[in-house]
Amino acid sequence: MNSENFSLSEKIVSTSYVRQGSQARRGHEQLIRHLLEQGKCPEDGWSESTVELFLSELAVMDSNNFLGNCGVGEREARVASSLVARRHYRLIHGIGRSGDIAAVQPKAAGSSLLNKLTNSVVLDILKLSGVRSVASCFVVPMATGMSLTLCFLTLRHRRPKARYIVWPRIDQKSCFKAMITAGFEPVVVENVLEGDELRTDLEAVERKIEELGAENILCVHSTTSCFAPRVPDRLEELAAVCAKHNIPHIVNNAYGVQSSKCMHLIQQGARVGRIDAFVQSLDKNFMVPVGGAIIAGFDESFIQEISQMYPGRASASPSLDVLITLLTLGASGYKKLLSERKEIYLFLAQELKSLASAHGERLLHTPHNPISLAMSLDGLQADSDKAVTQLGSMLFTRQVSGARVIPLGKEQTISGHRFRGFMSHSEAYPCPYLNVASAVGITREDVTLCIKRLDKCLKTLKKEGNAAKSSSPAVPTCQEDTTGE
Repeated sequence: MNSENFSLSEKIVSTSYVRQGSQARRGHEQLIRHLLEQGKCPEDGWSESTVELFLSELAVMDSNNFLGNCGVGEREARVASSLVARRHYRLIHGIGRSGDIAAVQPKAAGSSLLNKLTNSVVLDILKLSGVRSVASCFVVPMATGMSLTLCFLTLRHRRPKARYIVWPRIDQKSCFKAMITAGFEPVVVENVLEGDELRTDLEAVERKIEELGAENILCVHSTTSCFAPRVPDRLEELAAVCAKHNIPHIVNNAYGVQSSKCMHLIQQGARVGRIDAFVQSLDKNFMVPVGGAIIAGFDESFIQEISQMYPGRASASPSLDVLITLLTLGASGYKKLLSERKEIYLFLAQELKSLASAHGERLLHTPHNPISLAMSLDGLQADSDKAVTQLGSMLFTRQVSGARVIPLGKEQTISGHRFRGFMSHSEAYPCPYLNVASAVGITREDVTLCIKRLDKCLKTLKKEGNAAKSSSPAVPTCQEDTTGE
């Protein structure tokens, strides 16, 4: 209610009570005012009542919620189900206009304000997470792969002769298909093995640039967050190479916002060389439903150019989800989650190392990967060829989600390109292994339960392997006739 309505209320209810209510209302309004003034994530999280009040006030600014609205167009934010309307807080118009996802929509001042504030709050979080010099970003209602495609399509206008994208190999389908979907030819650069780690082959990248010609290369497409034993690309060195050859550089930072190390690599890469844009997932970094990503960069005009490539209006759901989440957590709440994730990473590494030792395996030494860990499965492979893949099935049926079991020698063809040793980021990694990760939102209970179930699975497989060996027929000697004739 406004001040006039509060004054009128004093004629109905005791003045002192109404004034208390008015003061409480002003408390909510002051938080909203600070958000509008600063455009930053509040230090302390908001209550649900403040968030809902804010969203309700945004919604009444959209034309579909005007009391006297008369819509005669083909797109009037009409919703048949009241359940759907409540699910979206009656913010139905979406964001952007046909020519620019970041443009203000005349019919939807509230939704447009939501969009602008979300981008501003997310930019603040990217800076808080370590990329202090990021200049601009926007939330796009597509997951990481399609968001990368949008970046590549934007670069096409700047480099019309380019055919190739140089890509240090990472075995994840969506980032590979993003290049194919954009109409470019990925040039796969195999990683080099350093100890247990798979790292960027900088010399091979340089050779590819010289071989293909810089003018024929759209960009270098690097990666930060990844599954061990692959580790983040050498971003500083790659950024310097891109600056040297005047080649754009797009970074797949899918779940890297939660890692201070990944964000530091991006910050340093931009400082010493060239990074044009970096893309990160909303669901992996902010615990919201799948369907959104953040495209960010250090040149505001280029990020704006990417936003203008998006055709048509867009769903406001990803923006709404991440804004609600960040307003509820506040900057301090998000920083706490990041700190807890780091602590649990150390706990997970310790527990996995102990388990590996107990089963004659070892925790692979991957100090440059700040999120993912890997445990060898050499002993399991020796017991049975099928035991490694069987372990993955056993964990899944026992409700251990997210663990990845990587056997030796798997092959996969994606869009005509054949990958040997697929899922291991290498044509011939020395051993099979199991992946687990400490991602934002993980708990110590998750780790404890995972280790307990993994231990049981390994014991079961070991027992079955020993039983199979003891029941197998004796191996014939060279004097015996084994031809069956």
